[in-house]
Amino acid sequence: MNQLYPSPPPHESSYELNKDFHFAAAHYVPHEEAGACQRVHGHTYTCNVTVVGDELDNSGFLVNFKVLKELIHNRFDHRVLNEDEWFSDKHADRFPTTEVVARMVWETIQAHLNTLPHKPSCIQVFLRETPTSYVIYRPKKEAFAHDGK
Repeated sequence: MNQLYPSPPPHESSYELNKDFHFAAAHYVPHEEAGACQRVHGHTYTCNVTVVGDELDNSGFLVNFKVLKELIHNRFDHRVLNEDEWFSDKHADRFPTTEVVARMVWETIQAHLNTLPHKPSCIQVFLRETPTSYVIYRPKKEAFAHDGK
């Protein structure tokens, strides 16, 4: 897969890791302004996540590539996103739009990273819905606060 992605924001970390993966999922956007997207339809999403940090774990990894893929792929591949407990038909900030899915990918990955003793951070999620449409989610700096440190 030869993909070109926008550069992540500048950072001071020693390591920058990027992981690409795909997942196929269906969804619908439960709002009248969504037009045809109100009907159930599917995409083969392409996702790239960028993780940074200064320390490696006991295995010599910033974070295991396999774990990053499993966190998202195993949860969403060949599923209807609207059926996942994280999404909602009642609140626009929880509709499974590409923007919201990208943010949810970040939240899922960052929640896992927060459990690691060396505290890497996910600084960018690139999520391509179609060959011509993609979203980049970059959290605000305050989102990286780890246990008040």
